[in-house]
Amino acid sequence: MLNQDFIDMCGRKSVIRELFAYGSERAKEIGYENVFDYSLGNPSVPVPDSFTNEMIRLLQTQDAVALHGYSPSLGIDSVREAVAESLNERFDMNYEKEDIFMVSGAAGAIAHAARAVTVPGDEILTFAPYFPEYGPYITSTGASLKVVPADISTFQINFDAFVEMLNDKVMAVLINTPNNPSGIVYSTETIDKLAMILTEKEEEYGHPIYIISDEPYREIVFDGVDAPYVAAHYHNTITCYSFSKSLSLPGERIGYIAVNPACPDAPLLVDMFGQISRGIGHNCPPSIIQLAVSKALYDTADLSVYETNKNILYTELTKMGFDIVEPGGTFYMFPKALEEDAIAFSNKAKELDLLLVPSDTFGVPGHFRISYCIPTEKVQRSIPVFQKLADLYN
Repeated sequence: MLNQDFIDMCGRKSVIRELFAYGSERAKEIGYENVFDYSLGNPSVPVPDSFTNEMIRLLQTQDAVALHGYSPSLGIDSVREAVAESLNERFDMNYEKEDIFMVSGAAGAIAHAARAVTVPGDEILTFAPYFPEYGPYITSTGASLKVVPADISTFQINFDAFVEMLNDKVMAVLINTPNNPSGIVYSTETIDKLAMILTEKEEEYGHPIYIISDEPYREIVFDGVDAPYVAAHYHNTITCYSFSKSLSLPGERIGYIAVNPACPDAPLLVDMFGQISRGIGHNCPPSIIQLAVSKALYDTADLSVYETNKNILYTELTKMGFDIVEPGGTFYMFPKALEEDAIAFSNKAKELDLLLVPSDTFGVPGHFRISYCIPTEKVQRSIPVFQKLADLYN
C-alpha cells in the first residue's frame, strides 16, 4: 500500500518551488530579463576561487580511487578537524573533531538533530516566521512541530507566547538566525534571554532542552548588525550549518553539525548521527566536496551584492508605503502586503511578472517574501514594477 502521508504531501507542494518553476517557463515566453523572479533563495554570485582551485588540484593530483571513495560515516577526519579549528578561531569555542559531523546541507543536519533528541510524541518549538520545510523535517520524525506566533514589530522572539507554549514535552527549540524569511538577526539580548529561560526550564522539567540552531545564512550579516554565535551562549546547542549560501554551493549539498562541547551528551550525539544516517539513507556527503570545502573555511563568495540589493529595495519600497522591518542579513525581505490576503496580493504581482512568495506558509499572515539574490541591475529594473503594483492600491 502506498504511504498516505506522502500522497497527501503531493497536494501540498512548495509554493516557492512552484513559483520558481512558473518563472522559468514564463522566462521562455517573454525572456529572462522580463521576469522579476524573487521566489527562490538560490545564490547569485560565483563560488570563491579557493574552492574551485582546490577541486581542480584534487582532481589533477590525487588518486582517483581514493578521492572518489566512501568517506567514514561521520565525515573525513581531516575535514572534521579543520571545521572544529575554524569555529574555535572565529568564535572562541572549544570544539574537537569528535564534536563535528559532516552532512548533506542544513536540511540533512536538522533531520539528524531532530531524530537524535526526540522520540515520537515529543515537541519541538520554532518561531514564526519560519522556513516552511521545517514541517516535514520534524513531523517525519514522529515529533510535533509547534510554532510560536511572531512579534511582527521586530521579528525578534515573542517571549510571552514562547513561555506559554513551553511544557515538559518540549525537547528542542529550532531557531534560524539570520532568518529566512524575515532577514532578521537575533540579537545577543534575544539569545541570552532564550538561553536563560531554557536553562531554568531544564531544571524544572528534569531533562535537557536543546537549541537546534539552523545557520546557513550566518555569513550574510550586514554592516553593524549584532550577530552572536548561538552556541557560545547556550550549552545544549546543536549547530546546523550549510555552505550553500556562504560559498554559493547549494547544488553540492554540503554542511556539518557541530555539537557544543559544553553539552554533556556531545560525544554520544555525534556517534548517534552516524547511526541515524543508517536509518534515513544519508550515508555521508561526497568525499571530494568535503575535502575542497575544508580549504575554503575562512572564505566566502562575494556576499556584498546582497547588502547592495537590500539597500535598494528597502529604500525604494518604504518610499512607496510598504511597511518593512529592515533585514540585518540573508538575502530575504518580508514586507507587509498591501492587502490582508497575501495570496491575492502575490497573484496581482504575478500578473506584472513580479514573482513574490505569499507569507501564509511561513506562519505569518499578510506579508510576502522577497528573495533578492538576483543581479543588482535587475533589482533596479524591478523598482518601476513594484511601483505599478503599489499604484493598484492607491
